[in-house]
Amino acid sequence: MNEWKIYKLSEIGTIIGGATPSTSNPHYYGGQIPWITPKDLSTLNGRFIEKGERNITEKGLSSCSAQLLPQGSILFTSRAPIGYVAIAKNPITTNQGFKSIVPNEKVNNIFLYYLMVYNKSNIEAMGSGTTFKEVSGSTMKKVEIRIPNIDVQKRIASILASLDDKIELNRRINDNLEEQAKALFKSWFVDFEPFKGGKFVDSKLGPIPEGWSIGKVNDVVQILSGFAFKSETFVQSGPYRLITIKGVQDGYLDISGASYISKVPLKMPAYCNLEIGDILLSLTGNVGRVCIVDRPNLLLNQRVAKLQPRRDKQDLLFVYILFRQDTFKNHLLQIARGTAQLNLSPVETREISIILPPANVLLEFSKIGQYLFDKIALSNQETLRLSALRDTLLPKLMSGELSVEEVSFD
Repeated sequence: MNEWKIYKLSEIGTIIGGATPSTSNPHYYGGQIPWITPKDLSTLNGRFIEKGERNITEKGLSSCSAQLLPQGSILFTSRAPIGYVAIAKNPITTNQGFKSIVPNEKVNNIFLYYLMVYNKSNIEAMGSGTTFKEVSGSTMKKVEIRIPNIDVQKRIASILASLDDKIELNRRINDNLEEQAKALFKSWFVDFEPFKGGKFVDSKLGPIPEGWSIGKVNDVVQILSGFAFKSETFVQSGPYRLITIKGVQDGYLDISGASYISKVPLKMPAYCNLEIGDILLSLTGNVGRVCIVDRPNLLLNQRVAKLQPRRDKQDLLFVYILFRQDTFKNHLLQIARGTAQLNLSPVETREISIILPPANVLLEFSKIGQYLFDKIALSNQETLRLSALRDTLLPKLMSGELSVEEVSFD
């Protein structure tokens, strides 16, 4: 403990804000310089970021006070909301929603990433403002943190990074498995590769194998809307977490920030008590996002739907990949309604026309695809275990309560 020293953030790095080039000038956008906004970090699934939704040009960069941050800089959102953290994978710039840190020789940048994650709540409490809270540059510079010597920093960073490395590897493996499932789905149900030696007949969706039919989404899946939980049922801690539209990301579930619920409401439908392997669909805002439930004790909020296969779980993969197709998601976006934000109607979604293969074809597909689905589920379970271990170790290592010598993964 005696080797830990107190520093201001300004003493271990340079605090740099961001800026936005004029959006009315088309010459400022579409270049080669990654330009990051807090929104880009809101959907980041990992520690490193290399680009956002938009790039800017050299002219755009020189037109405003934004600065190019070197690789390894720590990005920290200072408003709307405060506390998203990421590591620049390459030179990058940001908008004004950041107070990023370019670390100096006193601190290891990976250690600093975890340090900022650890101090997120403390820094957020320093924010001020009426419309929304913001942490100013001067406030950020004065934030006090405790750090050990550089060798201990590197050892702490190595322990935590080894867990995140495996978590991120699992996510890449799952992405690859999902791409395999999508390719299998396309081969069977879009290109009809295994059936090309047989007879085809015309349909309103184009030629289909003989014996197949045109039906509706409702023929294969029920779209079950979530329950309207009242805010007064939220608690500081409890056995259940509430899944809202924010938690349903493209291909994965995010429960960070999910509210706690102490008990299941009496009027809540039983299907809203989610099970591992359930498929969820976002109905509001970023409509059409689909993910798989990967943990127990989750409850389903309104404006999120559960996709329940009509027959049984053998059709889970078919339903999941059907909704994960880009062409199908584009269809969902086309039928969504709303001005302030899009809303997807379960009734209209149920009426979408789809090609229906015979039951024996679906069964054969499920036998092949279930292997991929099971591997994804196993990978998710390991990721949950590693995430829980990381989240337990992080505050203990960052506070000095636990020394690196006391950590063992045996």
